[in-house]
Amino acid sequence: MLRPNVILLGLILISTRTPCCVGQTESKNSEARISRIVNCLPSPVTIQGEAVECKTLASRMAELKVPGVSVAVIHNGAIEWAKGFGFASPDGTPVNETTLFQAGSISKPVSAMAALHLAQIKKLPLEGDINNSLKSWHLPPLSSAPGSSVTLRELLSHTAGISVHGFRGYVPGEPVPTLVQVLDGIKPTNTAPIRIEKTPGSDWDYSGGGFTVMQQALIDVTHETFPQLMSKMVLNPVGMSHSTYEQPLPRSMRNSAATPYAANGKPLISGAHIYPEMAAAGLWSTPSDLGLYILDVQKSLAGRGSGLLDSKTTSAMLTPGKNHWGLGVEVGGSDPQHPYFTHSGVNEGFQSLFVGYQKQRDGAVIMTNSAAGLSIANDLMRSIAVEYGWPDFKPSVRISVKVDPTVLEAYAGTYKASPTFIVVYTLEGTQLFAQATGQKKFPIYPESETKFFMKVVDAEIEFHRDDKGKVDYLTLHQGGHDFMEVRQ
Repeated sequence: MLRPNVILLGLILISTRTPCCVGQTESKNSEARISRIVNCLPSPVTIQGEAVECKTLASRMAELKVPGVSVAVIHNGAIEWAKGFGFASPDGTPVNETTLFQAGSISKPVSAMAALHLAQIKKLPLEGDINNSLKSWHLPPLSSAPGSSVTLRELLSHTAGISVHGFRGYVPGEPVPTLVQVLDGIKPTNTAPIRIEKTPGSDWDYSGGGFTVMQQALIDVTHETFPQLMSKMVLNPVGMSHSTYEQPLPRSMRNSAATPYAANGKPLISGAHIYPEMAAAGLWSTPSDLGLYILDVQKSLAGRGSGLLDSKTTSAMLTPGKNHWGLGVEVGGSDPQHPYFTHSGVNEGFQSLFVGYQKQRDGAVIMTNSAAGLSIANDLMRSIAVEYGWPDFKPSVRISVKVDPTVLEAYAGTYKASPTFIVVYTLEGTQLFAQATGQKKFPIYPESETKFFMKVVDAEIEFHRDDKGKVDYLTLHQGGHDFMEVRQ
């Protein structure tokens, strides 16, 4: 979920170049496709009647200081191509199709498949009290809701009311807690105890803690270590031979691992962090392997998958509930006939994203070894969507209108989004600009006298006047959420 203090982070101005992405004849040659994709990353928003603005992948990687990117694209039910860009480590080792990245929270949808398989074969109830399956540890009850229980379905859909959004991992060489210590927040754990904070089923709150509870349940039910059960139950049947949940990464696989980098372009001195919260954040993988996961979900929906999940279970996994989440994945789609499932992943120095269409049998996985990688992943996903004609993820097309400069002048000023996040709106000639705390200045364009948009992010700014006609606040509409900025 986007928050006011991160809405504009990582945005880079797009330079105008000759249009290269829209209206071109689609080539069946994958190399031609790759060339078009990486040579024209379109801006998130285009103005109707104006030329499409593009940047190359290489220039965006340089701007954002992202050293390495790996991509796999699925088309017509198969991985059409996979390719690495940039370098995996400071010694200049290039990224290739088998370079390993930490998948971050993309660990969740893959681990969810194991939980759903156990539910399918009646070893782990989807609806029953999860405490009945837990043996090594039990989830304490919520004092304000005595008698309430948490189900596996609620854990997988982030509706269990469980605490702890995410995990920071542990620097190699420092003490790493056991899973039970993580669950109880006992040192050397660096996160709070994982507990029920609100009535289960009442609301949606993204929770890595909930998947950590699930991890313990899977261990207790199977009597195996988590890496063992995931290899046996999911990775091997799906064919994900370059993936593991082992933490730290086994020595035999380290030569293939990418080095994590900070947002400033410098490698993390500590190296890859260790995540005992494996179900939530512990997967090492490649885009091609995660592409096999997407393909198996697509095939399982039609009853032709690996056999891990049947079509009924897969359909349940992909049925959106609160906040458009299914079981382990977010579900979306502007066209009801072409829904997609997706998840992003963020670990220290790694950021990734995948999208898979349920029926169209298309999709893509993008993995990076950078704390600024999601900006690149979104750029690439947009370019891939244009090239393959996806119904979603393509640039939004907006219409800009002329507004009297006196109206624009009334909007200029300082607006407070949070105690530490300020946005200053300035008028230069007839162009209104927005500049957030610590960020560059971006032009905003009117679509009416009160509503404006940017090109660098798909968002809408709506100015509000009080009963005396004075501008008192604005609302930023982005990603289905509204954020208020109060005029100072």
